[in-house]
Amino acid sequence: MTTTTEPATTTEPTTAAAGDTTAPRATADFWFDPVCPWAWMTSRWMTEVEQVRDVEVRWHVMSLAVLNEGRDLPADYRRSMDDAWGPVRVVTAARLAHGDAVVKPLYDAIGTRLHPGGRKDERLAVVAEALAEVGLPAELIEAASSDEHDAELRASHQRAIDLVGDDVGTPVVAINGTAFFGPVMTPAPKGEDAGRLWDGFVLVTGVPGFYELKRSRKDGPIFD
Repeated sequence: MTTTTEPATTTEPTTAAAGDTTAPRATADFWFDPVCPWAWMTSRWMTEVEQVRDVEVRWHVMSLAVLNEGRDLPADYRRSMDDAWGPVRVVTAARLAHGDAVVKPLYDAIGTRLHPGGRKDERLAVVAEALAEVGLPAELIEAASSDEHDAELRASHQRAIDLVGDDVGTPVVAINGTAFFGPVMTPAPKGEDAGRLWDGFVLVTGVPGFYELKRSRKDGPIFD
């Protein structure tokens, strides 16, 4: 990414329901790589949270390709990481040219095709279709094979890493400057179930000494 910066939010978190006007609106910062299915699952939860809690989400990119630079990876995964540059570069270029408001619609259009659509081996075709769906210029696809905006991409990625450390992946969610990798879930809860999980997430981010809660995953992403 090039020059625009997006500082982590300093807005106080709240668990107020969407209709409660007595508490300040919460702001969450969400970092994602478009190709990550687990980030997609968490983004569906966060999208649901916006419907049941008074929360504004600011969407930012991070990069699995950047995260895995210099690591000794199996050949198949290395190829996947090389291919992962394209979608996140295009989202970066779109934001720089057309503003923050295009990030989430473009992510939704890409992710719907890649993840529930199952088209993970057609990344560039998916991105081209997504650009058309959200009404963005087709020539933005050229950013997929260009490093022109990589400085800004790396800067956005680094803002997430600065909050959580480098032994994590995507997604990263921050409230009031406190961030965690995840939460990782499958399937993404809906309605008030999504709201209750958000309430718990707000709670743990408000505990200064809380760092980690984890169990082994038994299921892959369930897209519904």
